[in-house]
Amino acid sequence: MYLNIMHEEEKNDLKLKSHTTSSSRAPEKEEGFFAEMFRFALIALFIILPIRLFIAEPFIVSGTSMFPSFNTGEYIIVDQLTYRFEQPERGDVIIFKYPKDTSRDFIKRIIGLPGETVVVNTDSIIIKNSEHPDGFKLEEPYVVDSQGLTLETKLATDEYFVMGDNRPVSSDSRIWGPLNKKYIIGRALVRLFPPQKINIFPEKYNAPN
Repeated sequence: MYLNIMHEEEKNDLKLKSHTTSSSRAPEKEEGFFAEMFRFALIALFIILPIRLFIAEPFIVSGTSMFPSFNTGEYIIVDQLTYRFEQPERGDVIIFKYPKDTSRDFIKRIIGLPGETVVVNTDSIIIKNSEHPDGFKLEEPYVVDSQGLTLETKLATDEYFVMGDNRPVSSDSRIWGPLNKKYIIGRALVRLFPPQKINIFPEKYNAPN
């Protein structure tokens, strides 16, 4: 009888230990979960955030100034890194801060480079530079409608002449003047939406310099 009582007590003691052990594991699991969340937050802070701020930035097209190359609602990833090491090129599609209101971002195409003279005629654009002092006509297969303006602009060493592909409705360098390089955010790197138009360097045109 004595042995049986001791056996039952041992059972109870084991049950108590088992219950205590399982109860102590719950806080350990919670601590592990919060530790993982903390590590993830650190990764986001020190890796993802710098990429978002200094390397690539999302941009959603609004308006029809770049039609038919880009439509309203298209989702673009902007390359903010390349122009830290290379100069923007003619034909690049860029995103920049609107000089008259830097809270707004614009998307346009580079037409004229620093130091050049841009001559805008009704249905053509002439570029004058050191290699082409008499000027050459810029081929623009991306333009559907002509611009309907006539002007001539001499660019400074840190200025670009930018225009929308949809010339009749675009507010660009014809209206508010040359774009200083300091306002450029970056170039269009990837179009992610809509799915059927996903591509790299969307609508970039390798125009002559």
